[in-house]
Amino acid sequence: MILEIAANSVASALAAQQGGAGRIELCTALELGGLTPSHAQIALARERLRIPLYVLIRPRAGDFLYSHIECEVMLRDIEACVALGCDGVVLGVLDAEGRVDMPRCHALIAAAGKLGVTFHRAFDLSHEPAQALEDIVALGCERILTSGAQASAPEGAALIRELVVQATGRLAVMPGAGITALNIAALAATTGAHEFHASAKHLLPSGMRHQRNVLTGMEGGELRSDTEQVRSLVAALHASAREYP
Repeated sequence: MILEIAANSVASALAAQQGGAGRIELCTALELGGLTPSHAQIALARERLRIPLYVLIRPRAGDFLYSHIECEVMLRDIEACVALGCDGVVLGVLDAEGRVDMPRCHALIAAAGKLGVTFHRAFDLSHEPAQALEDIVALGCERILTSGAQASAPEGAALIRELVVQATGRLAVMPGAGITALNIAALAATTGAHEFHASAKHLLPSGMRHQRNVLTGMEGGELRSDTEQVRSLVAALHASAREYP
């Protein structure tokens, strides 16, 4: 059983590692669904982490239909991850009909070289999940991150279970979205998945003594992964492994 934490900063990544996470997906802007972090964040995370580091490759918020220039940006970001010694990247491209964009994904995965590849929740917007899974297997990805095409993984548990069965060990199907220490054991039992994805985040109070809340989205303090939440998730996951080996 592996718990991956979506860490929106180096501080979040270190907190997740301290809590017992098995892998980090480094990103920024979780409130937008996650975007590619800066070169400096990736480099510092690589220096400080002892656990595997995967980096989200997503140049903007919104859909997963990307232009030529956006694909070039993603290629350059992947090349940077390779140069910095990351363990993997997290990516996904769809075409206008909601199919996996095989040519563009092939190019991105080729740029990743020996790095591991996770296909992210673009999968949840695909037109035919069963066919999308076969396409992703053909691409050589290690895993799919999915909420079962629903707002949260618990809501999409039935489809996730079908995908786990369909994958038959060819890749990992990793539930993500809405996972907490209270539902992870039940989700593991229902889906048969062995890897899980959460952010375990909380809002730290602002240290500013002078505050003027006039800029939208700049109120409050920092959103950061919480060590104790991660620890609780890991404990619940290990308990479920003992109960449902």
